[in-house]
Amino acid sequence: MAFTETHKPCPDCDSSDGLAYNDDGSSKCFVCDTYTPAAKVDNVRELGSISDVPKPSFSQTEHRLITAEYRSITDRLITGSTAKKYAALKQGDVTTFGYYNPDDPTKPIAAKVRNPDKRFSIIGDWKQAGLYGQHLFPEGGKYVTIVEGEYDALAAHQMTGSMYPVVSVRNGATSAAKDCRLFYDWLNSFENIVICFDADEPGQRASKECADLFGNKARIVKHVNGYKDACDYLVNNQADAYTKAFWSAQPYTPEGIVGAGELRDLIKKPLTKAKVQYPFEGLNKHLYGIRTAELVTICAGSGLGKSTLLREIVSSIMAQSEDNLGLMFLEETPERTMRGLVGLELNKPIHLPDCEYDDTDIDLVYDTMDYENRVYLWEHFGSNEIENVLGRMRYFVKVLGVRYIVLDHVSILVSDQSNGDERRALDMIMTKLRTFVQEMGICMFLVSHLRRPEGKQLEDGAVTSLGMLRGSASIAQLSDAVIGAERNSQSDDPIVRNTTVLRVLKNRYTGKTGKACEVFYNEATSPAGVHEWSTFSFRGGGGRIVSPWGMGHPLFA
Repeated sequence: MAFTETHKPCPDCDSSDGLAYNDDGSSKCFVCDTYTPAAKVDNVRELGSISDVPKPSFSQTEHRLITAEYRSITDRLITGSTAKKYAALKQGDVTTFGYYNPDDPTKPIAAKVRNPDKRFSIIGDWKQAGLYGQHLFPEGGKYVTIVEGEYDALAAHQMTGSMYPVVSVRNGATSAAKDCRLFYDWLNSFENIVICFDADEPGQRASKECADLFGNKARIVKHVNGYKDACDYLVNNQADAYTKAFWSAQPYTPEGIVGAGELRDLIKKPLTKAKVQYPFEGLNKHLYGIRTAELVTICAGSGLGKSTLLREIVSSIMAQSEDNLGLMFLEETPERTMRGLVGLELNKPIHLPDCEYDDTDIDLVYDTMDYENRVYLWEHFGSNEIENVLGRMRYFVKVLGVRYIVLDHVSILVSDQSNGDERRALDMIMTKLRTFVQEMGICMFLVSHLRRPEGKQLEDGAVTSLGMLRGSASIAQLSDAVIGAERNSQSDDPIVRNTTVLRVLKNRYTGKTGKACEVFYNEATSPAGVHEWSTFSFRGGGGRIVSPWGMGHPLFA
């Protein structure tokens, strides 16, 4: 057979696009699993596939359910009284389960027939049928239990002393949540809603989907001793184990919500310091080092040394850890990025054509820092769309074992997909980056430009603020830390011109913000890097700075 029409509405479950028609005239809904044969006989719907078992009309079935002398179902250890209560009639290898309209418990309006091949057929007015067993119980009460199948309903009710309402969803785990929504008012009239679905993956997934509907009223039974469902306990004479699991079911807590009691022992343990520190002590006093699962944004005006600062941070991470790094400097080539990193270690501006160095210098740095095995770069030709960038980042993390990513800068990503709405594009990009950081558990350093302020300009040393972040407030909202860099790049004084103030604008970890430190770019003796004024603490060094301008400058006071 082949499908002739697909994505059609289903009359049985009201799905808008779950039904497909076969070339023989039959149909199947892939939402509720209902199969309708080509030649429909007496309003029969078959679940799964065509059975060779003859299908009686509903009028015949209804008569048998009403007039039957109900007996125990011995292979399931179901008593005759339980079978009669739930209208479960077994004749030979065929079991018929009576379904009722919840508002009219006098006679069944539909039935589900379990054939010897374990396939099911539905007979009667299925749309008017409630949950299996729902008609037996008035609204409200202390407990109601929801199970995944008819036999489970019989078993669970019997094992709890036939005292508490038990109902079954109509079509198993796949449409359990839909049934719970359909009969929400009735279910929600109970104080406790106990969910006892199968122990397999579909059953447990459906358990959470249904529990989410009812909040703290919901309780999920955790099966014990390898039993897979309520029926499994009964046939193995383990009613006591079931009732223990039933009464032990705890109020449902949605994923992501943790009770304070669960954290008591955890908070008794002292916190460990971040294993990687910033290259400047002033930043560490504010931020307490560099941690994974955090997004750190560095912002400054154009040409004020953001890339140079990032290279210092990369060097510090390399020196203090064995973790791999992924570098995405979108305004320069991978060669330029590596020249900057190697030049930092050599204390030589090897990115300039008049700088003298030899191959042994390069080899020494590469071998000492293990760049060849730990640093990966993106040669960013083509699209800078966020999904393309995230794909490369995912490869960094999943395949290359990267734990730190540097992205310089986010504005380039925006230009590829803003469509004239920079703010919306940036909101979307920041959300995706933040989600990625949390999902992967990595640390990301992100560079953002600042908008031009009124009055004193950034290149003249204007004080940075979160309000200057270009494009969207989402940068500040979604970052764990924001570090602003301030420098008067136009000053005639070479010390002022090469001194950068690092200011912590946001600090989710400690809340401490404000000026962290001053760092100095020495054009004469250290053209490739920056050092902190106060302690000269870069990678643990010490001592006073030797400057061609001497120590009489006001900045040293």
